[in-house]
Amino acid sequence: MAKEKKVEQITDMEQDFAQWFTDVCTKAELVDYSGVKGLFILRPYGYAIWENIQKELDRMFKEGGHENVSMPMLIPESLLQKEKDHVEGFAPECAWVTMGGSEELTERLCIRPTSETLFCDHWSHTVHSWRDLPMLYNQWCSVLRWEKTTRPFLRGREFLWQEGHTLHVNEEEARKETLQQLEVYADLCENYLAMPVIRGNKTDKEKFAGAVNTYTIECMMHDRKALQSGTSHYFGDGFAKQFDITFTDKDNKLKYPHQTSWGMSTRIIGGVIMTHGDNNGLVLPPKIAPIQVIVVPVAQHKPGVIEKATELYEAIKAAGIRTKIDLSDNSLGWKCAQYEMKGVPLRIEIGPRDIENNVCVAVRRDNGEKVSVGIGELAARVPELLDEVQQGLFDKAKKNLDEHIFEAHSLEEAKNLQEKKGGFIKTMWCGELECELKMKEVAGMSSRCIPFEQENLGDVCPVCGRKARHMIYWGVAY
Repeated sequence: MAKEKKVEQITDMEQDFAQWFTDVCTKAELVDYSGVKGLFILRPYGYAIWENIQKELDRMFKEGGHENVSMPMLIPESLLQKEKDHVEGFAPECAWVTMGGSEELTERLCIRPTSETLFCDHWSHTVHSWRDLPMLYNQWCSVLRWEKTTRPFLRGREFLWQEGHTLHVNEEEARKETLQQLEVYADLCENYLAMPVIRGNKTDKEKFAGAVNTYTIECMMHDRKALQSGTSHYFGDGFAKQFDITFTDKDNKLKYPHQTSWGMSTRIIGGVIMTHGDNNGLVLPPKIAPIQVIVVPVAQHKPGVIEKATELYEAIKAAGIRTKIDLSDNSLGWKCAQYEMKGVPLRIEIGPRDIENNVCVAVRRDNGEKVSVGIGELAARVPELLDEVQQGLFDKAKKNLDEHIFEAHSLEEAKNLQEKKGGFIKTMWCGELECELKMKEVAGMSSRCIPFEQENLGDVCPVCGRKARHMIYWGVAY
C-alpha cells in the first residue's frame, strides 16, 4: 500500500499571527520563494485567485468605459524627473537598468514602480482637442519597488496589479471619476471578497506622491490591524503642466486636462487570507474561490460510490459551479484537511449509507456546519449554500470591524486602547502634521483615513488641544 501523505500543520494564529500567515501562503500552495529576495512565485492556485479577482475588476472597468492598454516597463530617468514630488516619493524604491547587453547605457532606465510618467508622455503626443477626452485607460502589469522588508502578498518587490489612468476636461469630471473608481474597489471588497471597508480621504502625509487627494478603502484584518486595500488619486492638472499636455477646449482656448489614477494589487489576496483564514488554513469567499465545491467520496472502494460521486460532480459542474472531485487513494481525513487548508468553500461527501438514503452531506468551510441534502436537490441547493457561505464570511468580518472601532478623547486614551484592544481608534483631529506624527510616536498608530462619514466626537484635537477639523481613524497597519 502507498504511504499516505500528510497535510502539513500550520502555526496557530493566536500563537504567532505572522508565521500563521506565511504558513498559509506556502502550505495552501499559493506562493513559493524565488532566488531573489522579495520576488515571489505565484503558484497556480494563488494565480487562479488573482485571475478571478482580475475578471471581476476588468468587467467593472469596462462597464465604466475604460479600455486596457500596455505601457513599457522601462522609464528613462529624464522622464521620471519631470514631476518633482512624484520622483521624490518613489526614489528610495526605484530599481535601475544601467547596462544594455555589454554596453553601458547613456541614460539610466527605471523599472516601473508605477506608470504615471509613461501615460503622461504618451498623452502629450496624442491629446489635442476636447473631443479626445476623456481618456479612460487601465493597465494590467507587474511593477517593481525595492522594498527593504518583504512578505508574501503584503510587501513584495515585484507584484501584479492594475493601474488605471484617466484624463478629463475639468476638475469636476476628474473628481467624479476618482470617487467612482474608489466605489468599484469597495464593491469588489464587500460583495466579492466579503471584506467590509471604511471609505475616506488620506492625509497629506499619507497621500500618493504627486496627488492632490488620495482616497482609500481601509479593511480590518483578523488580528485587528489595518490593510489599505485600494486607492484612487486625483492629480489635478499638475502632471499635465509638467508634461505639457494641453487640449483646445470648446471655447477654442488651450487648457490643461485633469488627471486621475487608481490601483489594486495582489496585496488584496493577503487581505483575504488575513480577514477570513483560521487555524485550519485558508478560507475563501465563494465568488473568487478557484474551486467552489470539492466532491469527496466516502469509502470509495465500495461498489457504486465513485460512480455516484462522479454523477454529483457532473451535475454541480453543469450548473456552472467551479467544481473538482478527488478520486485519489488518499484517506478521507487527508482529503478533508487538504481542502480545508486550501479554503474550498463547500465540501460534498457521499458514501454507501448516503446512497442508500438518497442524500449527500454538504460541509461549509466558514463554520463547519454539515447539511444533509437530497441528491436530486443538490444542483439547485449548492448555489444557495455558496451564497450563505459568502454572506456568513462578510457578516463575521463586519462583526470583527464593528466590535473593534473605539473612540478616544486623549492621546493617552488612544494609546491605551490600541495596546489593550487593537483595531481602529477614532478621534477628532486638528489636521496638523505635528499631531499626526505625535500619534505615531506615542501610540504607534498611523492615520488610516478621514472617513467620508464624519462624526462629531468633540471640539478639540486630543493631541494638542486645539480646535478640531475632522474625525479621523488611526490604526496599526500592514
